[in-house]
Amino acid sequence: MTNATRNSGPAPHSGGTARAWASGGTVFAGVLLLVEGILGILAGIAAIAGDDVYRLVGDYVFEFDLTAWGWIHLILGVLLAVTGWGILQGAGWARGLGVALAALAVVFQFMWLPYQPVWAVVSIAIGVFVIWALCTDRGPTSAS
Repeated sequence: MTNATRNSGPAPHSGGTARAWASGGTVFAGVLLLVEGILGILAGIAAIAGDDVYRLVGDYVFEFDLTAWGWIHLILGVLLAVTGWGILQGAGWARGLGVALAALAVVFQFMWLPYQPVWAVVSIAIGVFVIWALCTDRGPTSAS
């Protein structure tokens, strides 16, 4: 038995470590999307239930009625949570949809800045990580 036959791990510089990082990032991205979706649902319900929950910090170009923002957060939150669950289940459709929804969430969080500035910035950072993680994981590859 040769040394190459006994060594079942990835060869040095084969990208195995990078692939493991990306795969772990994909699982984490699924969890983040699921949690982000649940928090979006809660934020949406809070905004729909009463306009006194959120206050506008200052003048801003993207001023919408808080009830409209509530519905946006609620619908996007449901979509994010379902997509995050799909990623955790390994569904093929969920990765591409996750990238698209995370990008949409980043844009909406930018527009949501005057209502929740700190959370919007944190959510933008989460969205960027999710996009990176889902775009870098190539999934299972065939042995060469």
